[in-house]
Amino acid sequence: MEARVIDRPADMFDRVREWEALTRFATSGQPHATLGVVSGRRRQGKSFLLEALCEATGGFYFAAEQAAEAESLRHFSAAVGEFTGSALPVRFGDWREAIDGLLAVTADREIPVVIDEFPYLAKASPALPSVVQAALGPRRAERLRSRGRLLLCGSALSFMGSLLSGEAPLRGRAGLDLVVPTLDYRLAAEFWGIDDPHLAIQVHAIAGGTPAYRREFVEDDTPSGPDDFDAWVRRTVLNPASPLFREARHLLSEEPGLRDPGLYHSVLSAVAHGNSTSGGIATYVGRKASDLAHPLAVLEDCGLLRREPDLFRGNRPLYRINEPLVTFYQAILRPDWAQWERGRDTDRLWRRRRAAFHSNVLGPHFEQICRDWVTGYAPPDLLGGYPSTVGSGVVNDAAQRTTHEVDVVVFGEGASGEESLLAIGEAKWNDTMGMGHLDRLRRVRELLSARYDTSHTRLICYSAAGFMPGLENVAAQAADVALVGPADLYRG
Repeated sequence: MEARVIDRPADMFDRVREWEALTRFATSGQPHATLGVVSGRRRQGKSFLLEALCEATGGFYFAAEQAAEAESLRHFSAAVGEFTGSALPVRFGDWREAIDGLLAVTADREIPVVIDEFPYLAKASPALPSVVQAALGPRRAERLRSRGRLLLCGSALSFMGSLLSGEAPLRGRAGLDLVVPTLDYRLAAEFWGIDDPHLAIQVHAIAGGTPAYRREFVEDDTPSGPDDFDAWVRRTVLNPASPLFREARHLLSEEPGLRDPGLYHSVLSAVAHGNSTSGGIATYVGRKASDLAHPLAVLEDCGLLRREPDLFRGNRPLYRINEPLVTFYQAILRPDWAQWERGRDTDRLWRRRRAAFHSNVLGPHFEQICRDWVTGYAPPDLLGGYPSTVGSGVVNDAAQRTTHEVDVVVFGEGASGEESLLAIGEAKWNDTMGMGHLDRLRRVRELLSARYDTSHTRLICYSAAGFMPGLENVAAQAADVALVGPADLYRG
């Protein structure tokens, strides 16, 4: 049976893929109850999506709160009673009764039934995932009689990720596993209504692609133009009265698996200050690398850190912070937290931290945007093929007794159809790039020729500050050299 089309709400920005997945699941036509899981980092609009789905289909929506099991059951019972219009109070004695009751009210109609913030309920009632598993047993009569589309939603990524993995009770039960991502850098600029590429990059380096940071946290306060950026920073993320000011601290404290906040803050601070390897992080924190294996894994599980391979050294993982606001907090706010919190001398403090903002926040963020551009937007003719793996890496130069960090490395399908090194690039936020930068890339390509076929490898310079005339002249004439600026990152 073909799923029916449900129009996306007019006030919903983008989320086309997510809306289509949810409506397809909610109207799949299956003759029995089905299960779906929706997850994603906080403030991405998951609840907005699910509430809109229920409004459009007449579905049931319940948002759990942090509470003891008995109180949560009372709230859930009351919500079911209100949904069904029952003249008598509805009282479920336990979660087994509650889930069966939810299936019973959807016996005659195909509608979504949403339990939002499911981790809150599971924390107070650890057996709840097993209860849901039993309720949705393949031959269970209650499941076969129901047409409910049960959707479990949550923001605790470590918990939600474990629901359907390994030996988890619900593994193999779900027909939908939807992760709601942050908006990418181009969509974020559109959402914030920013047309200037330089300004868009700076705002994204702080607020990232989290929709709530514009709507709720700064109440639609957007920079009026490039000249307003510093003032915008001071009246939002540096303002103790703004919710954005403490948000990064809350993101860490909200994760249930973080038992030593001081250690986790130090690990994040290490990464924010340019330490991307486990050894560099360990040195910064003052621990052995082996002691940090667990904290790094926990921060990965909860979505605050991600691990990427060094594309030239496969056994050397690199760690990046996922949330730009966390990087900004660790690099700019946390070192002077007491002074920022007093709200005095904000102008002086910001001027003092402006250099750190450029080096520790904007610089690495610009590199990541360049990698994202290659992954999703760069024209294949510029790269000489279609990218399959994009990242960064370090190349050893034994002759010159140094190493070269390559900001943008692109492997992909070349003209011959085989996997090849398509391009290497250097990204600079605050430097006008010249022939010295190109010469370094040429040296790196020469070193890599011992391991890869580099006969068609392009050299790409990415700069937000522009390019010197000599470099522009070479790029205009050389087929293997390209220059990319902020306008290119947002064009097309």
